[in-house]
Amino acid sequence: MNISQQREAARPRARGTERSVARRAELITIGRKLFADTSYDALSMDDIARQAHVAKGLIYYYFQSKRGYYLAIIEDSVADLVTFAASGLELEPMDRVHRTIDSYLRYAEHNQAAFRAIVSGGVGFDAEVHSIRDGVREAIVATLAEGAYGRTDIAPLARMGLLAWVCSVEGATLDWIDRPELPRDTMRELLVKTLGGAMRAIEELDPAYKTPDPARRGD
Repeated sequence: MNISQQREAARPRARGTERSVARRAELITIGRKLFADTSYDALSMDDIARQAHVAKGLIYYYFQSKRGYYLAIIEDSVADLVTFAASGLELEPMDRVHRTIDSYLRYAEHNQAAFRAIVSGGVGFDAEVHSIRDGVREAIVATLAEGAYGRTDIAPLARMGLLAWVCSVEGATLDWIDRPELPRDTMRELLVKTLGGAMRAIEELDPAYKTPDPARRGD
């Protein structure tokens, strides 16, 4: 049984009562704090149980394994980022882009171990962590496309241009959290301006995808 099947098997009993649902959510909240700046390998199940002030068996009951617990924590914290990125429809397009990039940087800054795991692949070659990473990438590409072009169903060239920018942001953000020499506001503005460059390159290759005026000016 793989980890997805294990988690699915655990969910029905975890959802049996409101109390168990709340307890599971509480354990995830605790785990987010524990793993925010500590890598997966650095914490044993005994460490987790001791710091969370719970019996180790309770974590196994809800999540089946340490890895299951860790993946549930990453999924939960990333869901906040994706939900936030997809909101703000009332904002002007470039304001929404600024907010999305800022929220991405805030997530990386405050969840460094989880961010490194997602971007770098997690525990060894972890297909599920890669899937989470790909989901974040696609959510951000969709947000950028909606803001820049008014739709998410964009042509392959435009999608690849935005995806290439997102992948470059991952690498730059990894370096930034390791060497936080730039204030977050400066880092955000730098990324916004490089996004403008990516959009202008997309327009040059496919004139149907016009660069929004603020990005065209580099504002």
